[in-house]
Amino acid sequence: MSEQKTILITGAGSGFGALSARALASAGHTVYAAMRDTHGRNADRVADAARWAADNDADLRTVELDVLSQESADAALETVHRERGRLDVLVHNAGHMVTGPTEAFTPDEIAAVYDTNVLGTQRVNRAALPRMRARGGCLVLWVGSTSTRGGTPPNLAPYFAAKAAMDSLAVSYAAELARFDIETTILVPGSFTSGTNHFATGGHPADRATADAYEARYPGLVDQVGERLAEMAPADADVAQVAEAVVRIVGTAHGSRPFRVHVDPVDDGSEEVSDIADRVRARFLDRIGFGDLLHPHAS
Repeated sequence: MSEQKTILITGAGSGFGALSARALASAGHTVYAAMRDTHGRNADRVADAARWAADNDADLRTVELDVLSQESADAALETVHRERGRLDVLVHNAGHMVTGPTEAFTPDEIAAVYDTNVLGTQRVNRAALPRMRARGGCLVLWVGSTSTRGGTPPNLAPYFAAKAAMDSLAVSYAAELARFDIETTILVPGSFTSGTNHFATGGHPADRATADAYEARYPGLVDQVGERLAEMAPADADVAQVAEAVVRIVGTAHGSRPFRVHVDPVDDGSEEVSDIADRVRARFLDRIGFGDLLHPHAS
């Protein structure tokens, strides 16, 4: 087993987050599964996590964290440091999907998607990074999406745009944190059509008249996209592969983790494009004399 680490995962009530939290705790780490409304609608998930931890003799804990609130993020990180004295790994997993024709979303509705998927990571970073920078030897793991550079079926634009923005933040943060000896990995899951609640809990535009106008020309489009992605996925595609990748990344020696890891059973082209983009990034940083920012290191 790799060295025991203290890990916080946002959006860990279900899906990738819950699976990764349990997989990491099973590997011997202390894991904080962060989620909002732990005394309300997520109370059952808190109880399930506690039962699982007891049944599996694992150190899986839950903590209240609403990524829409800086106060909540600050309080969650205070809890982690009060109980454990450190945070070794921060996993940005919280996200919210919406489906529908882009025109039908109001600017405020699109801004809300950005608030969760993009600004939420900034709130958590501002709560977590000061102590991580002081300590060094840490990891920030971002859970992105192949939609950032791969296949992008229609009717998912606000979500895709937000995940692309989050990816851009992650890339810039990687260089800015390197001299604090903080490592960055971007995990890029593909389209898993089962095993998560993304589509089931996704939002829809309030402007039904515009949505209906598009539905008349593109009838059943969202369902068709889901069906065709499911048809493309190999028989052994399993959402648990994402959690397994998280465990491998965390367990890899500090300083030698890959910058980007794809888990994409459909193979929508994202890995091919990302390989080029990441090589261009590395070459450019070398050209301008900042090659040291490609890897974490102590000052």
